[in-house]
Amino acid sequence: MKKKNVITLLAFALCLIGCKHDTFTISGTIEGGAGHVLWLEEIAPSGPVFIDSIPINSKGQFKYKYKMPYRSLYNLHTTEDNYIVTLPDYGEHLKINGNWDNLSVSYNLSGSPESALLWQLQQYTNDGAKILGAIIDTTEEYAQMLFDGKITQADVLSKKDETDSIYRATFEEQQDYVCRFLEENRGSLSTLIALYKPFNNRLLIDTRDPGSIDWYDLVLEGLQERYPDNPHTLHFKNTTEHLRSSLSRQ
Repeated sequence: MKKKNVITLLAFALCLIGCKHDTFTISGTIEGGAGHVLWLEEIAPSGPVFIDSIPINSKGQFKYKYKMPYRSLYNLHTTEDNYIVTLPDYGEHLKINGNWDNLSVSYNLSGSPESALLWQLQQYTNDGAKILGAIIDTTEEYAQMLFDGKITQADVLSKKDETDSIYRATFEEQQDYVCRFLEENRGSLSTLIALYKPFNNRLLIDTRDPGSIDWYDLVLEGLQERYPDNPHTLHFKNTTEHLRSSLSRQ
């Protein structure tokens, strides 16, 4: 074989290796999604960045490959408010299945260990949301019964004490889960998602609490050890310093 041909083959092989190690592939089946389009966006340090639209074929199947400039987090949307968060590694093939109308609740995922961490986090969040929904439904039901004269104000107050207790217990369980997640997955970019998890529009790690800086420091130290030059780490360092400064002025 001529030297020129050998060089060409080596260059081609290196290209294949490079392509494999700086890309991820995402594919799957979305029930009820035939003919629709998924949106892929990066959760960049400065905010969401649209990447591309991914068509779903007549069988509900899709497939897409993307070249990552650095390790990052990616949203896959069916609609603006219905999405899942993934954390692919280089060379991974994420396989996702779910329902078009409620992807964030129905999806399952394989092929990406750190994306699976986010799946577990989302499932626990979904469990808390179900309890919160039941509390809201009960509150509305009792308000209507009071209006209809079927129960008294004392009945409403008694039920409120009960639902308030359930709410507080659920909040604490969600908070405990997030804290364990941050400790057990130290160094993973998934901790950035867990850190900002809310319950009923209230952050589980509340930045108004002076103790919150300890969790921010834990996340930052892990990211600096594993991804010292990653844009997410550099941005989060500024966020942590800003929080520390804000808390010191309280």
